[in-house]
Amino acid sequence: MDLDSLEPGDMLLALTTIYNDGSIPDLAENAVIAEPGTRGVLVNTGYLEEDPSRTLYLVRFESTDGDLGPPTGCWPDELQVAE
Repeated sequence: MDLDSLEPGDMLLALTTIYNDGSIPDLAENAVIAEPGTRGVLVNTGYLEEDPSRTLYLVRFESTDGDLGPPTGCWPDELQVAE
C-alpha cells in the first residue's frame, strides 16, 4: 500500500523526527511530536489552499504510554505506511 491509497484509520510510521511548527497551540514550538518509527493513525488527507498540488496528511502519533497525541500535519516524505 502506498500513501496515495490511504484512508482514515490506516496506520503510518514517522520516517523523520516531527516537530511542532507552532501550529499546535497547547504544545511548545519545536517540541518533538514523533521520533522516527513512531506509529500514528491517519485522521484525514488534504492539501494546502495555497498549493493544492501538495498533499498533507493529518496524523495522530502514539505517545510512549500509548495515548494518541494531537492531530499533526505531515508531508509525504515524513511518513511511511505501516506494514
